[in-house]
Amino acid sequence: MICRTCLRSRRPLRIDGLPAPRLLQAPQRRSISVASLNLQSTMPLFLLQVLPSNLPAAAARSRLFATSAPASSAAAQPQEPAPPSAGAPEKPTYLSEGESQVWDRLIAEFAPTELVVQDISGGCGSMYGIEVCSEKFRGLNMLKQQRLVNAALGDFLKEWHGVQLKTRVP
Repeated sequence: MICRTCLRSRRPLRIDGLPAPRLLQAPQRRSISVASLNLQSTMPLFLLQVLPSNLPAAAARSRLFATSAPASSAAAQPQEPAPPSAGAPEKPTYLSEGESQVWDRLIAEFAPTELVVQDISGGCGSMYGIEVCSEKFRGLNMLKQQRLVNAALGDFLKEWHGVQLKTRVP
């Protein structure tokens, strides 16, 4: 049941012959179109689902994740699991000092087939986004996988505000 005050507020207001405004008009429906782009090989596939359709302008303003996995246009090829690589992923040249230290620690500890490290704090090094794909996680549940990564990054974590961590098995 709606009180009288709420009922009155739902009634249209008329001011000097002007049409009544629609206060509780249904929200407009909007659709989003996603452009198919040929992206850099440094972009993880999961970002293709969340990037804005004006990617070139957005990419010019911000630095994207670093990854060792080759990426392709989502429209060009279906997403398939990447075959395990023979060696460790190649370290990107544009990592900051903090990102580089995290990268080195994770490479040494887990020998990952894919690795993503990004400072998501705006450059101050207080929060990182990390994605690790390693054979060492096989047979472990997600909580145990993430505890292994937390243990490997223990001294770094003490200085950080937070971490976004994704782990998986190749």
